[in-house]
Amino acid sequence: MFMNNQTCSFVPTVVLRGGAAGVSKFVSSPDAGARVKHLAVTEGVRRQRSLKTRPPLYAKVVGPARPSAPTPKPKNALSDQSGVVNLDLTGSMPRRKTRAVRVGDVYIGGGNPVVVQSMINEDTLDIDGCVSSIRSLHEAGCEIVRLTVPSMAHAHAVEFIKQRLRETYRDVPLVADVHHNGMNIALEVAKHVDKVRINPGLYVFEKPDPNRTEYTKADFEAAARKLKETLKPLILSLREQNKAMRIGVNHGSLSERMLFTYGDTPEGMVESALECIRVCRELDFHNLVISMKASKVPVMMAAYRLLAKRLDEEGMDYPIHLGVTEAGDGEYGRIKSSIGIGGLLAEGIGDTIRVSLTEDPIKEIPVCYGILQALGLRRTMVEYVACPSCGRTLFNIEQVLHKVRDATKHMPGTEHCSHGLYRQWARRDG
Repeated sequence: MFMNNQTCSFVPTVVLRGGAAGVSKFVSSPDAGARVKHLAVTEGVRRQRSLKTRPPLYAKVVGPARPSAPTPKPKNALSDQSGVVNLDLTGSMPRRKTRAVRVGDVYIGGGNPVVVQSMINEDTLDIDGCVSSIRSLHEAGCEIVRLTVPSMAHAHAVEFIKQRLRETYRDVPLVADVHHNGMNIALEVAKHVDKVRINPGLYVFEKPDPNRTEYTKADFEAAARKLKETLKPLILSLREQNKAMRIGVNHGSLSERMLFTYGDTPEGMVESALECIRVCRELDFHNLVISMKASKVPVMMAAYRLLAKRLDEEGMDYPIHLGVTEAGDGEYGRIKSSIGIGGLLAEGIGDTIRVSLTEDPIKEIPVCYGILQALGLRRTMVEYVACPSCGRTLFNIEQVLHKVRDATKHMPGTEHCSHGLYRQWARRDG
């Protein structure tokens, strides 16, 4: 099981120094795991004593000079009015304040731990294959699973997938991804899932006009009315069932009128989402999660920042789903996702994440938890801090790190430690 230790004030450590005698013997001994645990507690007690005489784990980073006139403080600012950025080095990451939205038995936003999501790649008509993949993802730590619903036949199949999961495993929070002209499909699948994701650029089909040179105000408003009429039945259905909706904008599929009006820009992405949000608010529906996905990291980050700014300006506290879509595979796909998702989380933006890799979806889950652990937002694994080594290193620190990892890999998430999780260190000097 995964555990969030945001309430833990201290994490015990084991320190392996490059010049320490007997390190190789220590990590290769039969009772290495027990000795690591013993030394972790001992080191923890020592550090607790020494912390009393140390300055608080708090830093102030002075930014550029500000004008003498006072500047208003944004609602969710992470800095004070003097321009000093407050960094809490105890591991607590400031987050944008959002409402909690329930998806099955999971809550997104509202101060809850950042939720990890993924999506199966089986044909939804393959009920057994979908059930198996959903179960595998959930057992790997995926908390919400999405599946594609491109037709009415797929929508009906979701009912049997949900039923089979309950019979053979457990009830897993499911999200239906609805595509082109999806009103009737969305209304049907909403009966069987916990959240419906729509793409504003595709939900109402607009056949591109190759001869169009502009979108008049009347044309734009007529298309907006059509979107509202198409969305209304789904919103009322979800509101009645107390289920959720994700308004999932994609940079690569903005509607023609948004492209004509705002261009292929983050502003167009944000306006596309806000248009749908306002329809939901008019109908008193607030179980919303918003996303701004793009395959280009700078575009994705700019869109999410603008979204958070506009939501705050309009007094909207809806949670945000982060992701770099079509990130690719391998090391580069992980780097793109880590920069885009991690960068925004570090700014306090984001309540749920999905890493989109062109690989088996189960490989996305460790990347998600790695990003969250690196930011101190969730603790789900042992954290090893090891130096790259240099000429001063007196032993093979790479081999020692591997041995320490083997001896301590059973420790993450343990609830038997009075101070939380074990954090293992391997470094050459103090």
